[in-house]
Amino acid sequence: MTLPDGMLLTWYGDDFTGSGAVLEALEFAGVPAVLFLGVPSAEMLARFGHVRAVGIAGDARSRSPAWMEAELPAIFAALRAMGGRVLHYKLCSTFDSAPHVGSIGKAAELGIGDWAPLVVGAPKIGRWQMFGNLFARTPDGVARLDRHPTMAVHPVTPMHEADVRRHLADQTALPVGLVDVLALQAGRGVEALEASLATGARIVAFDVLDQQTLAEAGRVIWGRAMASQVFALGSQGLEEALIAHWDLPKPALRLAGAAGKIAVVSGSCSPDTARQIAAAEAQGFTSIAIAAERVVDAAAWAAELARVQAEALAALGAGRSPLVYSARGPDDPALARVAAVRASAGMDAVTATARLSQGLGAVLAQVVRRAGLTRAAIAGGDTSSHATAELGCVALTAQAAIAPSVPLMMVLRLTAPSAPVTLA
Repeated sequence: MTLPDGMLLTWYGDDFTGSGAVLEALEFAGVPAVLFLGVPSAEMLARFGHVRAVGIAGDARSRSPAWMEAELPAIFAALRAMGGRVLHYKLCSTFDSAPHVGSIGKAAELGIGDWAPLVVGAPKIGRWQMFGNLFARTPDGVARLDRHPTMAVHPVTPMHEADVRRHLADQTALPVGLVDVLALQAGRGVEALEASLATGARIVAFDVLDQQTLAEAGRVIWGRAMASQVFALGSQGLEEALIAHWDLPKPALRLAGAAGKIAVVSGSCSPDTARQIAAAEAQGFTSIAIAAERVVDAAAWAAELARVQAEALAALGAGRSPLVYSARGPDDPALARVAAVRASAGMDAVTATARLSQGLGAVLAQVVRRAGLTRAAIAGGDTSSHATAELGCVALTAQAAIAPSVPLMMVLRLTAPSAPVTLA
């Protein structure tokens, strides 16, 4: 279809990896896009005058409602002023959130107009929503999110309810409606949306099962956006829904080539991360476990970061790529050790996670600078948000595909030459 001229979409990502997933979805569908690490100046925007979508990578997923009230309105206002048809608050496809941290409900209250669509399902990465309930792929099949091996026991935002309407009810008084899979399969998404809004719904969740329901959700949302700007909530599934409806000519897929030595930091505790660490070791990476329990003591933590940094630089000096990690999946005894030490010290999980993430970022920044690396990788949503800030990034563009929702990105830094950074 023919799209209107000008800006199509703006987005704020509540963590960095999710922001990159939106960048990848748009860029590789033929929609030029750029991702900033903060609200860009007019001068910086002018450097990317050709783009049709602009994003800001944030860290609201690890922030309190009070922080959101203080920070998000100005960010939303800046994005609205750019003129996109859709302003997207990008959240994780596993709906990471709670009333006290990363509240999707609070973000909705701060950004909503008359209503807001909610699209969380993203089949490309194994995420589906059926009759309001979220499901995700696991190594052993598909699990409802409240029974997912990672999300059910997430250290900060465990998922105890898979129905997005019930989950959001703990975070906001905004009524939440649903356009279900049956209406979308029948091509009656518009009618179902109107019926939901007529009952007083302010947030309307769209089921997503497959390409057909994805495209129908995109058709309904874009139809509304063409009439007036829409504030939307969702994962990169929102962009994939719009792209499915737009049905644009697809550019040739750009693939990432080999890069020699790289540095990797990981603050993730997912089963996928455990498998990735093992695969990296099999390929010759030097794995370095960081003692995350030391975050409770400033001096001990500084010493631990210095040790890890020295080991990473030594590995590079020996011709090997270092991989610094905090846990090998959800069953790693390190997680229980960290929880016990943190509880004894009276430190909450949010603070501990932030210190770990900042520390990993500081290590990565020093290793990249001192070793003169041109490529690095970061695993973990909270980790990537803090770590990328430590690298001094200003803006990023998608250069090539590595895996679904994992692009190779070129980093623009004001204090150093540009260098590509991979994000996992």
